[in-house]
Amino acid sequence: MRYSKFFIPSLKEDPKEAVLKSHKLLLRAGYVRQLSGGIYTYLPLGLRSLRKLEYIIRQEMNSAGAVELSMPFVQPLDIWRQSGRDEDYGKELLRFKDRQDRDFCLAPTYEEVITDLAKRNIKSYKELPLTLYQIHLKFRDEMRPRFGLMRAKEFIMKDAYSFDADDAGLDKSYKAMRKAYESIFKRLGFAFKFIKAEAGEIGGSYSEELMVFSEYGEDRIVLCGNCGYSASIDDADSVGDYHGPLESCRQPRMTKLFTPGKKSVEDVSAYLKVDRTCFAKTIIYETESGFVVGVVRGDREINEHKLKKAAGVKNLFLAKESDVERITGAPCGFAGPFGLNGVRLIVIDEEINNSEYWITGANEQDAHMANVKPERDFTPDVVANIRSVQNGDKCPRCSGGLSVKNAIELGHIFKLGDKYSSILDAKFLDEKGEFKFFVMGCYGIGVGRTLQTLIEVFSDESGINLPTSISPFTVAVVSLNTGDEEIVGLSEKIYGDLKSSGIDVLYDDRKLSAGVKLKDIDLIGIPFKIVIGNRTIKDKKYELIIKTGNIKESYEDLESLYKRVSELSKIDGFFGNDA
Repeated sequence: MRYSKFFIPSLKEDPKEAVLKSHKLLLRAGYVRQLSGGIYTYLPLGLRSLRKLEYIIRQEMNSAGAVELSMPFVQPLDIWRQSGRDEDYGKELLRFKDRQDRDFCLAPTYEEVITDLAKRNIKSYKELPLTLYQIHLKFRDEMRPRFGLMRAKEFIMKDAYSFDADDAGLDKSYKAMRKAYESIFKRLGFAFKFIKAEAGEIGGSYSEELMVFSEYGEDRIVLCGNCGYSASIDDADSVGDYHGPLESCRQPRMTKLFTPGKKSVEDVSAYLKVDRTCFAKTIIYETESGFVVGVVRGDREINEHKLKKAAGVKNLFLAKESDVERITGAPCGFAGPFGLNGVRLIVIDEEINNSEYWITGANEQDAHMANVKPERDFTPDVVANIRSVQNGDKCPRCSGGLSVKNAIELGHIFKLGDKYSSILDAKFLDEKGEFKFFVMGCYGIGVGRTLQTLIEVFSDESGINLPTSISPFTVAVVSLNTGDEEIVGLSEKIYGDLKSSGIDVLYDDRKLSAGVKLKDIDLIGIPFKIVIGNRTIKDKKYELIIKTGNIKESYEDLESLYKRVSELSKIDGFFGNDA
C-alpha cells in the first residue's frame, strides 16, 4: 500500500478530549475518529489492526473447537422480557419501536438470543457439547462514555457460548475456553491474571475476569504476594482490624464535640488531633427500595458493590443533599448513625461492630459525637464486610500483606448453568429420553478494548507499539528523497518485491521531509522500517530499523534483507520476546 493513496488523517497535537495515552494515540495516529459520545469510526489503520486481532481470536477459538456464527444486533424486546433482564439493564438498554409498533432493542449482550437459538435447533444430547461464538457489535447506552474504546457505547466483543448436558461437561468446556484465552493473551504479549469475580448482570454460579495490569486501569484487583490470593476489589476479603478505642472514648454515654466548619473525616481528625481510625463514617444512599445507610471506619471507603449485596438492592446512589438534610436534620458532613428519619436499613461494617466506641457525626451542624457504641446508641440492621480492601490489609488466607493494583478487564468467563435455559425453557432430550435444561457457559473478550489496551500498555513517546501480528503493516519502506530517480527506483523495487512475497508493506512515497516521514511511521506503529536514502545508494547497504529498542541492522544485498524481513514478519508478539 502506498502512503500517498492510503487514508491516514494523523494529528500533530494531542486531542483535548482524550485523557488516556492510548486514546490520544488512537486519535493522533488516525486509527479512530469519534462520531458522537462513545461512538467511533474505525479508520483504515485501526480497522486493519482490529481485523488482525480478530484473526488471532478466531484461530484460538477454532482450535478450541468453537464454531463461529453471527447473531442479530437488533433484538425483539419480548425475549428480554421473558428473561426479566429488560428491567435489570435499565436505561443502558436502548429501546425503540418499528413501524408496526413492536418493541425492539439494540443488543447489549446475546445470552437470550443464543439460548433461544439452541432451544429451537438443538434437540438431543447427541448434538452436545457445542460451543458457538461470534465477533460482533454491542450497544449499551452508557451514562458517561469515556476513555475512547475502553468504555464506549457501541463496541465490538467476542462472545462464546457453550452448551452441555451436565455440570461435568460444562467444566470441560469452561477449561477449554480458559485455555484458549491464555493462548490469545500470551500471543499478544500481555502480563495478565485470571481473577475470581462476581457474575454481575450476566449471572451464573462462577466467573473469572481476565485482568491486564495497567496503572490507568479502571478496575482494581487485590493480590497477596505471600500465598497468591487474588480477587477483584468487589469480591476481595481481608482480616478486619479490630483495635481498641482510645481510653478517652470509653464513656458510658455519647459526648458532643464542637467542630466548627469541619465536615470531612480528615478535617475533624486534624482538628481534634485524633487518628482517623477512631472515626465511624456514615454515608447515606438512595436505592430502589428506600434509603440505606452504610457505616465504615474513618480511614476506609465503602465498597458499594458489597453494600448492595448486604442491603439486598440492585441500584445504589449517593443521596441528594436535600435528602441528607431531611434524614439527619443537619447539612452534609455531620451525619451519624443514630436518630435518622426515614431510613430503611443501617448496614455497618464488621470492624465497626467489633470495636466498641467511635466518633461520628452528631446530626447537628458544626458538631460530632464521641463515645458512640453500636447496639447501645443505635441498632444496626445488618453487620457485614462492606469496606474496600486497602494496601497493607491482612490476607484472609494467610494474614500476609495485601496490595491493590489497577488493571483493565479484557475478558470475562462464566459458568451460567441453567440460568437462561430454565427461564427460556430451552431443553434437550437426554440419554434416558427425558427433557433437561441446557447447562451453559459464557465467554467474552472486549475486542476494541483489547486493541486500545495493547496501545496503552506497550506504546512509548514516539508513538504506537503493537505486536507484529497486530500492527496495521509489518514493514514500512521509506523513500527519503523522492526527487532522486535512483532512490525512488530502488524504493519501488523493494516495495514491489516485498508485496509480491506476501509481506504486509506500507510504502511512504510522499513528497515530504525525511524527519516528518520517519516520525509518522513511528507514530502509527509500524514495527520495522527500511530506509532508502543517499547513503543507501552510496554505500550499497540496506538499513532496517526495528522500532522496539531502535535497533539498526545493515544488509549488503537485497536477498539477505528480504530474508530478515520474512523472519521478522512471522513474530507473533514483539521483537526480542520470541525473535
